[in-house]
Amino acid sequence: MDDKVPVTQVTNDPFAAVRIPEYRFLLSGRFCFVMGIRMMTTLVAWWIYHLTNDPLAIGLVGLSEVIPALCMALPSGHIIDQSEKRKLLLKAISCYVVAAALLLFFSTAFFGEHFSGRQISWCIYGVFFCTGIIRAFAGPTFSSMIANIVPRQYLQNATTWTQASWLSASVTGHALGGFLIAFVGITGTFIVVVCLMISSLIFLFRLHPKPPSPEKKQQNSLRSIQEGLQFVFRTKELLGAMALDMFAVLFGGAVAMVPVYAKDILHIGPMGFGWLNAASDIGSAIIVVLLTLVPMRKAQGKKLLLAVGGFGICIIIFAFSKWFLLSFAVLMVAGMLDGVSVVIRGTVMQLKTPDHMRGRVGSVSSMFVNSSNELGQFESGLAARHLGIIPSVAFGGCMTLLIFIITWFKAPKLRKFEY
Repeated sequence: MDDKVPVTQVTNDPFAAVRIPEYRFLLSGRFCFVMGIRMMTTLVAWWIYHLTNDPLAIGLVGLSEVIPALCMALPSGHIIDQSEKRKLLLKAISCYVVAAALLLFFSTAFFGEHFSGRQISWCIYGVFFCTGIIRAFAGPTFSSMIANIVPRQYLQNATTWTQASWLSASVTGHALGGFLIAFVGITGTFIVVVCLMISSLIFLFRLHPKPPSPEKKQQNSLRSIQEGLQFVFRTKELLGAMALDMFAVLFGGAVAMVPVYAKDILHIGPMGFGWLNAASDIGSAIIVVLLTLVPMRKAQGKKLLLAVGGFGICIIIFAFSKWFLLSFAVLMVAGMLDGVSVVIRGTVMQLKTPDHMRGRVGSVSSMFVNSSNELGQFESGLAARHLGIIPSVAFGGCMTLLIFIITWFKAPKLRKFEY
């Protein structure tokens, strides 16, 4: 990588990154992986609510995954930066194959005949605890490999394509998960998940080895972790984008309660659940494709804040909607607004982070952003247990709107930020 290339240099070719064969393998492997993960989480949310009829059980799935993910986030960043990334990624995806195979076994009629719904639920929590450890390595490793494959002047383009691929896989996984539950059942859907994970491994085997940067190869682990944290907290644009997204997702995670809305409020069944669950990702995919073709050139900070505020309004409308089409529409708009946030945050991280620190910065990002999804899922389940479904989702939307208002007035540097 040529460090002399200015970080602001971008390309006008919307297909610049995907013309690189190795990047296409990474993108394809990640697509199959994310699609499998989304299908698995969609399936488990429906399955565990069917087993328990308790919204808190959905929240406990998120909590069981986020605890190890948070505990491992900082050590994993150091390990990623010190490791050969291709080998580490293949190991992580292989572990996900094992986890999906275990869930497949738990869903069989044989297992259901010998264990109660509560016991099966605890088995699910145990598997998701393990996937929390694995994801602490998988996500940041994917992110850190992009800059090892794509020239620096194409990083903004590659980040947009990466997010578009992630969102497209997420849409497909969410929607197809609901459809497959209706047509082939829970066990049949898990078979598809396992096949997708194996497909991801096949694509990722085509990557070249990615050894650690020689600059930091032998650095002390505690010092390495400290350096990663200091960099994030010193880079105010990156810190602000991460923190804003974290709190917005933490309180605005209405998607966690979609199984409850689908079954008990909108009465739309598993197929309707699949569409509703995919709505926000469909919106995100649309906006990311648009931003790939027409990148944002100015006022990115202001657009980020406005997107978070609009996201909160959409969640409030969704909370009170009793009409499927309205619920679907507002979740899709919420996804479009979230897509703006994702692209801005991802671009800032890729442009601002030195190559030898990408694993650690990616891990810190996962603490702020990715784990907020699972904490938000737990918060939604806990609030639903005590406040009721509709008030809990409305409360989350109001809190997101409040965060937008406070940040708008208290963080003028973020509001005026551009790249």
